[in-house]
Amino acid sequence: MKKLTKAVFPVAGMGSRFLPATKASPKEMMPIVDKPLIQYAVEEAVAAGVTDLVFITGRSKRAIEDHFDKAYELETELEARGKDALLKIVRDTVPSGVNCIYIRQPEALGLGHAVLCAAPVVGDDPFAVLLADDLLDGAGSGPIMKQMVDVFDYHRCSVLGVMNVPREQTGSYGIVSTERDSGEVQRVTGIVEKPNPKDAPTTQAVVGRYILTGSIFEHLRRIEPGAGGELQLTDGIASLLREEAVLAHQFKGVRYDCGSKLGYLQATLELGLKHPEVGEAFAAYLSSRDLRAKPAPKAA
Repeated sequence: MKKLTKAVFPVAGMGSRFLPATKASPKEMMPIVDKPLIQYAVEEAVAAGVTDLVFITGRSKRAIEDHFDKAYELETELEARGKDALLKIVRDTVPSGVNCIYIRQPEALGLGHAVLCAAPVVGDDPFAVLLADDLLDGAGSGPIMKQMVDVFDYHRCSVLGVMNVPREQTGSYGIVSTERDSGEVQRVTGIVEKPNPKDAPTTQAVVGRYILTGSIFEHLRRIEPGAGGELQLTDGIASLLREEAVLAHQFKGVRYDCGSKLGYLQATLELGLKHPEVGEAFAAYLSSRDLRAKPAPKAA
């Protein structure tokens, strides 16, 4: 099996939970401190050895293409003014040797359909899938996708990034069953999309990170649309399980659900405190205002 060098970023969603902020700008371009969400996901993929970034886009997503494009006018202006540090930031948005590929998803027919749109580019190769609104911080354990690639390189099969969630939240995730009750790497025996908490087989939830073999495309072509008439990636993986091994990897790190307002605010707070430029001053500000102790008063 070939080395993993391709990553797919499904970015065609509407981002309706953040309206009106996402009316004209993609949710993936919403910033956490000074970088958009999609930039965090791209950096995670590149740190894992990915060289081909495949963006599955839709209408009103031009800002993502512009963000990763070369900005001649901006670079010329920064260079003329001697702003070398800022110039490096702009030029390093896409590292040298990394390619950006854009594929339009004509209709929003689900995550499975978005991944299937990448088939002409990915072919039979293994590839990663990263959902940008799941911001994962590996902290001292390294980027989450790099952790998963290490598992893939050893076992040479599909790998799902999972974490345990409260049982009452299982209805928001794809939930996996495994051969054992615990362990950092486990073989998946089943997967179900958004089960009712009382019916959930476990509390191990897939959270926006996948490594899949090229075989997944044939399974996505065969499955029937599920809820809402959408092709579910979970159903494709359930079909793949009948033919190939799939592993669940309990990654080391913290996940911020930036598809929700609360998760987005949590990520902004925690990454703001870690930011090398403003972290210390931000921490002092929070301490002086005692903002962690109580919420702001409601408007009259």
